[in-house]
Amino acid sequence: MASNQFTIASPPTDAISALKFSPAPDSTRFVVSSWDKNVYVYDLRDENGAAGEGKLLQKFEHRAPVLDVCFGETEDEIYTAGLDWDVRRIDIASSTQTVLSSHDAGVRNVVYSKENNMVISSSWDNTLHVHRMSEDRSAVAASTIIPLPSRPFSMSLTAAKLVVGMASRALHIYDLKALAILTGESEGGNPSRVEVEPWQRRESSLKFMTRCVACMPDDAGYASSSIEGRVAVEWFDPSAESQARKYAFKCHRQASGDVDVVYPVNSLAFHPIHGTFASGGGDGVVALWDGIAKRRIRQYQKYPSSVASVGFSSDGKYLAIAISPGYEDGKENFVDGTVKIYVRELGETEAKGKGAK
Repeated sequence: MASNQFTIASPPTDAISALKFSPAPDSTRFVVSSWDKNVYVYDLRDENGAAGEGKLLQKFEHRAPVLDVCFGETEDEIYTAGLDWDVRRIDIASSTQTVLSSHDAGVRNVVYSKENNMVISSSWDNTLHVHRMSEDRSAVAASTIIPLPSRPFSMSLTAAKLVVGMASRALHIYDLKALAILTGESEGGNPSRVEVEPWQRRESSLKFMTRCVACMPDDAGYASSSIEGRVAVEWFDPSAESQARKYAFKCHRQASGDVDVVYPVNSLAFHPIHGTFASGGGDGVVALWDGIAKRRIRQYQKYPSSVASVGFSSDGKYLAIAISPGYEDGKENFVDGTVKIYVRELGETEAKGKGAK
């Protein structure tokens, strides 16, 4: 089966900051956050449950640009983070918004750990806020504030680990179970500020500023990208043998005469079934990679502007690609129609690794 691509109607009106599919089995719902101060909820299925070309279900306005969004316990619950300094829970069915916490600066990322019922946000105030939700999901049962050594740029988690990519090429890896225990101890009082030693401290293998981190679905490690057209693949296992496997490679570069023009790698996303990953760059290109075989599987046609975010559906059948002009496009003002969301319906073997059966 060949891949089929279509464009989502009713995209945001300003730059896209994040795109996430629901992790619920067989769900085709995804959310998008934007600098136009809204979060958009889309579904690829129509009212009868048939896969179509996607439609906008709802949008939720915020007081300032929204920098990140993720799903919670179900596909009817999302969490948002943005420049209003707030972390919000949104119940899609009732359209209610609840502020879980407020940072002292913009909130860059938010993630949800289903295994530990925790919402974790990272902010430019150099802290993590860790929240354990109440049983009825209506409020925060316990909270902990964890200082970070520098400004966070990206965050990703597995069932067991949380990876935070920061300025100065610093990376912290936290054990989520330990964070859950720590947060549980703060129950019943105000959020406690606790100095927490991460499970591992690492320096990025990449020489330039970290742009994105994404964890492998099998909890084995993570990939990270930089503003300078490179991706690194690393494993959590601290043994010398595992650490010897880590590597980095060049990508998202376009030849211009005798010069290679280098672009930031804005987004990474792992395929939930095959464990391969997609990268999206400022050059408007999306590529699929086999991190184990250290090979590029394929590269798609160049999109009209910078790729802001990429994401796979929970069943791995769809790859969504959000584009919007970036600094590398050299445009100060947005032109209507330059912000788009494409969805590729993937062929059966399209995202399989080179050595996969």
